[in-house]
Amino acid sequence: MNRETMLAVGIAVVVAVSLVTAAVVPGAIADTESDPVRPGHLSIQEVSIAPGTVSGGTATLQVDTRLDHSAGTSENVTVLARAVHLDSGLVETTAERNVSSISGEREVSVVQNLSVERTGGYRVETVVFRDDERVAEGAKDVRGVGTLTPAYADTDVQFHWQGQDGLPPVEYTVADVENNRTTLDVSTFLTNEGDDPSEELRVAFTVRQADSNVVADRASATVGTIAPGRTATPSVELTVPDGYNYYLDAVLWKDGVVVGTARSVANLNPTETLEANETVREVGIEVSDFESGDDDQRPRDERTYEREDAANGGGIPGFGAGAAAVALVGALLLARRHS
Repeated sequence: MNRETMLAVGIAVVVAVSLVTAAVVPGAIADTESDPVRPGHLSIQEVSIAPGTVSGGTATLQVDTRLDHSAGTSENVTVLARAVHLDSGLVETTAERNVSSISGEREVSVVQNLSVERTGGYRVETVVFRDDERVAEGAKDVRGVGTLTPAYADTDVQFHWQGQDGLPPVEYTVADVENNRTTLDVSTFLTNEGDDPSEELRVAFTVRQADSNVVADRASATVGTIAPGRTATPSVELTVPDGYNYYLDAVLWKDGVVVGTARSVANLNPTETLEANETVREVGIEVSDFESGDDDQRPRDERTYEREDAANGGGIPGFGAGAAAVALVGALLLARRHS
């Protein structure tokens, strides 16, 4: 047998063995399928929180979670956001959102709204799941939610001064004094800090007696519309009794809603002054002098000497009950000795 024939017989034998092996042993020859898709890498790049719609009792926190994705493809991705109250530790609300398939290197923004009670602070937690498996998480604290202004109370008009710079937000002049009554010309300054004309506004002025907090007089002034960047100076006249100190309160109203307040003082009592930042003040309180329950009206020195004398047995100072007992015992011993 020549060389070519032997080589052909060898090849035939190898092919026959391969076919038999493929038929007897499953999987001996791998299927020609494409490689499976590799999952991408997901992480939280950033979480930002902004205020949304605000009402009297609730506030909406707009949570923007930015996902960083690299390599491969990520499917069945879910982002869970929840607000946990910082004081109680209880979950206030949750929101869940499914994210479309993410592939390649890119950032994806996932925006969710959490409605919470407009008070206190919250810890906003964000969790990212892929195929129901947690792959990333993050958290951020939000405080002072109660300071968010509801939409119905929002206005660009503010009291021009708040007293921090030494200028009173509410000022007054004495217009008239007659029959123990003083008439005050009370005014304030309102500035539109926005870019549009203001709504129709009204200011209610109230004067309160400082010691009792009783309202002595009140009046309102219509402000109307204030142009952008302009200041209005509404004023009223209030009449009060002489000789007292008063708080001057100004309350700004918009469509039946209080949108701002300011306070100053009017010191009409020449013997004492009042500060605008005093919220609790007690003056002129009438309380009887301290009473000991002793009806004896003699001078204190005489009564003190009498108490000391009584403690000594009422006799010669220094010869009290102890000395009398010692003398009695000595007399008995002396009588027994002579008997």
